[in-house]
Amino acid sequence: MTENIKRLADIIAGGSVVFFGGAGVSTESGIPDYRSENGLYSAKQDYGRSPEELLSHTCFEREPELFFKYYRENLLMRGIKPNAAHLTLAELERRGLLTAVVTQNVDGLHHAAGSINVYELHGSRYRPYCVKCGEKYSADYMMDYPETIPRCEKCNGIVRPDVVLYEESLNDDVIAGAVNHIRHAATMIIGGTSLAVYPAAGLLRYFKGKNLVLINKTETPYDSEANLVLRESIGEVLAAVMQVLG
Repeated sequence: MTENIKRLADIIAGGSVVFFGGAGVSTESGIPDYRSENGLYSAKQDYGRSPEELLSHTCFEREPELFFKYYRENLLMRGIKPNAAHLTLAELERRGLLTAVVTQNVDGLHHAAGSINVYELHGSRYRPYCVKCGEKYSADYMMDYPETIPRCEKCNGIVRPDVVLYEESLNDDVIAGAVNHIRHAATMIIGGTSLAVYPAAGLLRYFKGKNLVLINKTETPYDSEANLVLRESIGEVLAAVMQVLG
């Protein structure tokens, strides 16, 4: 891996880097990948549905008790901290080498690590809001609410997570910002994602730069198009890169 780490460090040192990340970035912080085999099995065993069904707009509208039961028991967590990948990306941004992070994750860990220019394609679980009056709440409010369905203190509307549910559209402004950075990047590093989730994975087609780097433990449909492929832990790879960069 050492030779590839040096190659990656040289590429990053050239600047104009955009990072595109998926669930694999956050599993190293202890956050489960609910689309994995174990996640699917657990959801069907405990709730009788797949995660895609439980986290759908239809479930939220028609079966809010079930939606919030699954959401609060599986997606809301305390004590989760950024790992080496999040911290390294934040440092690369501070050094002016990385222009933006585009993430499919909703855990807020890039912001927690200190990254500023973050495009959260699927929103964030830590910005709940009332669907009726728009009042904003904290994640703690949702976690500590005494009933299954959290309600607004002002109008008694449902307080929902600010995440893009299945069957809902991505935010146009977020997409536009991500596309702009990807289109102008010299290097795009993709980490912790199999590039199987659309429309987010489709953003790759906007990249016209020089270097495409893939860091993922399993194969992706774009491996043959990449300049560099590393099948290692993304946290370990990026931490090693920082050691080379100094």
